[in-house]
Amino acid sequence: MNLFNAVSNSKRYNNIKLAIGIVKGILSFILLLLFLYSGYSQTLVNIISNYSSNNYIIFILFTVTVGAAGSIIYSPLSFYSGFYLEHKYQLSNQSFFQWIWEGIKGIFVVSVIGLPILLLFFWVLNYFGSMWWLPFAFFMFVISVVLAQIVPIVIIPIFYKVSPLDDGELKEKIITLANEVGMKVDNVFKFNMSKNTKKANAAFTGLGRTKRIILGDTLLDNYSVDQIITVMAHELGHYKHKHIIKNIFIGTIFSFLTLFLIAVFYENTLHLFDFNNITEIAALPLLTIWAMVIGIIQQPVSNIISRRFEYQADEYAVKSTGKREAFISTLDKLTDQNLGDRDPHPFVEWFFYSHPSIKNRTEYINSINI
Repeated sequence: MNLFNAVSNSKRYNNIKLAIGIVKGILSFILLLLFLYSGYSQTLVNIISNYSSNNYIIFILFTVTVGAAGSIIYSPLSFYSGFYLEHKYQLSNQSFFQWIWEGIKGIFVVSVIGLPILLLFFWVLNYFGSMWWLPFAFFMFVISVVLAQIVPIVIIPIFYKVSPLDDGELKEKIITLANEVGMKVDNVFKFNMSKNTKKANAAFTGLGRTKRIILGDTLLDNYSVDQIITVMAHELGHYKHKHIIKNIFIGTIFSFLTLFLIAVFYENTLHLFDFNNITEIAALPLLTIWAMVIGIIQQPVSNIISRRFEYQADEYAVKSTGKREAFISTLDKLTDQNLGDRDPHPFVEWFFYSHPSIKNRTEYINSINI
């Protein structure tokens, strides 16, 4: 495959993915509005009420029913985007049944985590009334910290086989880099990313005692020690600059502000759909509508902050290793392997990208004085 075809493929792949995401968002917004405006939301609550008089059971059954209906409606898009497209562009290693099984595991994890949060939300809404957003934002902060701690040791192993990295030069260099940023690392881990995809990645996950450095086998099998070291230096740059703590702090502020705005807009637009009380179960899809609207406004702000953090981590990677060319070659290779868009439209990058494009990252890295 020549360079022109590779660029064309990455453009098409990313544009299709973006278009599907936009279509799904618009479709969700329209369907929820119709669901409320048509009265079907209230009809569904009435039907469920024939089988139970407990509001919490009605709420959960209502939520599960709406979620299941949404999954069915979006299943063609999910199949096209998550399975067909990944195979068309030769990025997936999954069979159809493996793809289904991973989806089932995802539903299980979301249910185990999500259902208690939903019940907590409904209790807070009923107990605190118009001020529900304040305690719920606090609870979500606590939950996010707990989840950050259990993800490496509980959730990731559900989807991947995680094992310690073999002793050797790479492991020693990673541990040395970690020590330089004040991060105590007892071990470095690898996971079988190749069971699902040909893409490559590495990450720093967890908080406190559950901090872990994990590397995909697709990275280990296709990159040199120097290249992998620059990737890990980038990840440790996030730790050096306290980006994880900053993201928790920023996320908490955004969470409080977002929930406050949702609560205000929700309560002041109930009458448009003939609802009278914020605790009416049939009215709750309106919360999701406002969350979508506010999320669209918030997204570019979050991405601007995220891209700033990525540049800082890039700078640390270059300065701590002194391997500018190795880092650039790694990013270049990762972009090709993951079929990333090298030069997206400036607006697309500004609005949708949490990471800078490879073009902008390379320009920035070349400007760093070592």
